[in-house]
Amino acid sequence: MSVLPLVFTSGWASGINAYAVVLLFGVFGATGLTDEVPESLQRTDVLVAAGVLFLCEAVADKIPYVDSIWDSVHTVIRPIAGAVVGALLAGQNGSLPELAAAAVGGSTALLSHFVKAGTRMAVNTSPEPFSNIGLSLAEDLGVAAIVTFAVFHPVAAATIAAVLLVAGLAILVFLAKQIRRGWRRWSQRREEKRLAALGTRPRAQAPPDDGSDHF
Repeated sequence: MSVLPLVFTSGWASGINAYAVVLLFGVFGATGLTDEVPESLQRTDVLVAAGVLFLCEAVADKIPYVDSIWDSVHTVIRPIAGAVVGALLAGQNGSLPELAAAAVGGSTALLSHFVKAGTRMAVNTSPEPFSNIGLSLAEDLGVAAIVTFAVFHPVAAATIAAVLLVAGLAILVFLAKQIRRGWRRWSQRREEKRLAALGTRPRAQAPPDDGSDHF
């Protein structure tokens, strides 16, 4: 079970930036910093592809609304990447069944992906683009720091990743409640304006009485 903390951390990081995880693990393995990385992640073609896709995500992730479209596309890709990386790490280590590692990595990646995508949708409501850029940089640096830390201190890194995941889910629930509350208030104000407009509309006047009798 010694590889489980590394699988959990890689799954959390994959939900935020899967290409960075593959690239970092591949570089760490190729340079000999760790022997936990399988050969398949150290291949030159894998590193080149991960590097190009990481650059694409680094750009798309900092553009308002483009980042949400990118997240939608990666709703399937990130959990699969987390599951594959987890299975490969387990197969390299041999202390955890690959199917269990894939389940841990994939489910953790899916949860962290939901946190990222939901937070980005909330941030996109702000009119300025700087919050997107700042949040994206913080995510990139956080993934790089925690994955690097996990290579040398997997248990401590997994603890940090777990805390960040729980905190992110709590923030996501809070944001969802605030957005729902704001939507209800907006709908209520819109209905009040509609009723007020109906109330101020001039009523049709009755025709003047000319004194004649009508039968």
